[in-house]
Amino acid sequence: MLPVPRTRDDPPPRLAMALEWPRAAWTIVRLGLGGWASGLPAGDGRPVLVLPGLFNSDRSNFALRALLHKLGYRAYGWGLQRNFGVRTVGADNERLIARIEEIHAETGEKVTLIGVSLGGIMARLAAHRRPELVREVITISSPFAGPPTATNVWRPFELLTGERIGDAAVAARLEEAARPLPVPATAIWSRSDGLVNGLICREEEGSDARAIEIHSGHLFVQMKPETLRAVAKVLGNSSSPAKAGV
Repeated sequence: MLPVPRTRDDPPPRLAMALEWPRAAWTIVRLGLGGWASGLPAGDGRPVLVLPGLFNSDRSNFALRALLHKLGYRAYGWGLQRNFGVRTVGADNERLIARIEEIHAETGEKVTLIGVSLGGIMARLAAHRRPELVREVITISSPFAGPPTATNVWRPFELLTGERIGDAAVAARLEEAARPLPVPATAIWSRSDGLVNGLICREEEGSDARAIEIHSGHLFVQMKPETLRAVAKVLGNSSSPAKAGV
């Protein structure tokens, strides 16, 4: 069994971080073996916007979007190229919100947001700020509920986004993202994640939000069969699509 963080404030142990690439490679192998998508509930045509993690683009979510399309959902990429944090979406998340507004106007329905890692934090911020546009939020290994220092990626975050984790703006966004959402929320997380502390990828015990624990590393977690099946089941358990303004 892999070592895990002792508390919510600790980053993942070095061994877990060192095993990220071997675990990611095994994820790709398992994805290619097939057979894992049988028995999943059919989709109902609702719009689903999938958001990539730090430094990643829509290409990183091809397997998730392909599954959603196959099940019968209208799956969208965010269309904003690579995710460099505020450099990409703007200081107030405005470019992401504009994308959600566009899909909302096109479909006449509230949009389900699925965010991977940093993309999940952005999804939660969008849901707080424009809940009338958002149906529900699903986060995948997104460290929204704790300090950036409880991750092994805060230095790359600073390098790629140009922000500093001690900045007041960063702290304010994290505080906002951690608050309970005004829409249904599900957090898919892993205790053995090697890059972010899995305990801060979910709301606290007693929350109304659903938390689904999987056994996974961080790299390519959105391609892991357990993750894909969990997303499909969460969507399948939802009620009929919520129309615009409802």
